[in-house]
Amino acid sequence: MSCWCKPRKCPEILRLVPAFTVQARQCCVAVWPPCTIPVFCIRRSRISRFRRYFLRGDIPIAREYGTRCGKHFIKWLTPPEQLNYQRYLPLFFDGLCESTFPYREFARHGVSDLLEVGTERQIFQTIPMLILPMREALNTRNPDIIIATLRALQQLLRVGPSIGIALVPYYRQLLPTLNLYKQRRVNIGDRIDFRGGRRIGDVVNATLELLEQCGGPDAYLNIKYMVPTYESYVYNR
Repeated sequence: MSCWCKPRKCPEILRLVPAFTVQARQCCVAVWPPCTIPVFCIRRSRISRFRRYFLRGDIPIAREYGTRCGKHFIKWLTPPEQLNYQRYLPLFFDGLCESTFPYREFARHGVSDLLEVGTERQIFQTIPMLILPMREALNTRNPDIIIATLRALQQLLRVGPSIGIALVPYYRQLLPTLNLYKQRRVNIGDRIDFRGGRRIGDVVNATLELLEQCGGPDAYLNIKYMVPTYESYVYNR
């Protein structure tokens, strides 16, 4: 840092002053550097309701052991198609913000199983209750949690045509985090990236394309409003 006054009058140690003030125009001063904003810093997630309900024994699941544990992590004590989806599906989505074993695996596998066996009508009724858990999971800024949440969102969109259209009014709650990570890529030159579908930038782009594809005619305008760098997947083919 240097001063604009004569060197013989300037002291060795300059006085630090805040920027964009009258003091910044004085001699023998240096301006404070701009503070950095930790946009991609991982935020500590809260203890989810899913964990509290699981420890209390209110969720009818257990760990699967034996020959079936390779494919099925969860043993359902009650068939998932017989559960009340308005109660249990938001509860499992609330557990997506978990990063601790085994609650993380229970929540992710539970969401996948419920979306696989549930009907479109059952899941459609729970959409307003799924937005806040997904938003909290995305706001943790944890890449592993974000990818798991986007995978669940993709599976949710594939349930039926009415799901994507019903999610359009909630884009303002879900897409700000996706706008941050859309261009989040690592340039490795001519080397091979063996992470496959675990790159957060690729998962975000695939999710945005699926949102536009399943969201009807108004989806692209709402996505473009929240993610200005997004280019249409439907109209540019």
